[in-house]
Amino acid sequence: MYETVLLPTDGSEVAASAVEHATDTASRHDATVHVLYVVDESVANAAPGLAMGEINEKLEDEGERAIADLEEEIREAGLDTETAIRVGVPDEEILRYMDEIDADIVTMGTTGKRIVERERVGSVTDALVRKANVPVLAVPRA
Repeated sequence: MYETVLLPTDGSEVAASAVEHATDTASRHDATVHVLYVVDESVANAAPGLAMGEINEKLEDEGERAIADLEEEIREAGLDTETAIRVGVPDEEILRYMDEIDADIVTMGTTGKRIVERERVGSVTDALVRKANVPVLAVPRA
């Protein structure tokens, strides 16, 4: 049923909490887990006084660390994994990547770094729930 599981992350604890669900789904269906980090270009544009390239580089470094942590956990579960970093508007880039890899399901945290203090579905998750053409499993903060 599921051959490709997409696990978007922003490096937050809430995003990391979705790993268990993604690995469980992938294990049950012998699927590959794709981990995606999107460098949010709105963050780079909102930082006055810093060069956009410098900000993007720092965000990409953060993304590489976030992906490496999740990739290790997924591989320890004995699963195949692919990783990617994109730059753009998070929900738009996630939707594009979903199409590229022909994702069967998306597993992600309900809130990310920008909304973690609130107890509601984050804007990126909400957008994916509404726009995705595959199931989106929204995992709440543990």
